Amino acid sequence: MRDDQSGRADRILDAAKDLLLRWGYRRVTIDEIAKRAAVGKGTVYLHWRTREQLFFAVGAREAVAMIDAIAAAMRADPGEIALHRYMRRFFMEAMSRPVLRALFTRDAETLDKFLSSPARQPLQGAKLLASREYLGVLAAHGLLRPGLRPEDLDYSLPTIVFGFFGVDPLLPAGLTLGLEEKAGHLADTLRRTFEPEPLPDCGPAAERVIEVFEQLSRDFSDAAYGGNDGS
Repeated sequence: MRDDQSGRADRILDAAKDLLLRWGYRRVTIDEIAKRAAVGKGTVYLHWRTREQLFFAVGAREAVAMIDAIAAAMRADPGEIALHRYMRRFFMEAMSRPVLRALFTRDAETLDKFLSSPARQPLQGAKLLASREYLGVLAAHGLLRPGLRPEDLDYSLPTIVFGFFGVDPLLPAGLTLGLEEKAGHLADTLRRTFEPEPLPDCGPAAERVIEVFEQLSRDFSDAAYGGNDGS
């Protein structure tokens, strides 16, 4: 039964994601989602109580996929836990996933009023960007600039990173950069701003950092599917 419910939830989320990207948040109704997922409208509400919660779940599931990809890269190469390399991959992963790209670039045409909904706030919060726990591990292993505390990045790190997500409309018309070039500029900025020279070996901190991201993935999975008990 649990597998049936999980598969049904994914069909609903797939339908909601597809319609969101095709039509935008304003036009998508629960009726249309249910029809596309081949379930009854009431079935949708067995999983998520409101339309906003459903679309939050769409974003949370995308966040899980992104975090899992980041954690896999860290397992393959411990150097990926360094702040500048993590944020480079974060930027590229998010910008390569249409729902997350719409959230982080504040795409009003796609997301409309969902941008101002309290339901979407956790998807843009510091916890997803770089948790205090993750930054604390970096600081404890000398992977942040000497004297820099995790809380010192609460303002400056999101300002820099979200600036890279949102700056395109303000750039000169003739300036064209590919995604990898943009990510490279972001990584270079963070490397120069927040990290020591030379950068210590990331190996000793890797296991704990990966645990932090695996827990973050579970948290977002719970947010997406936590209500799927069929009751």
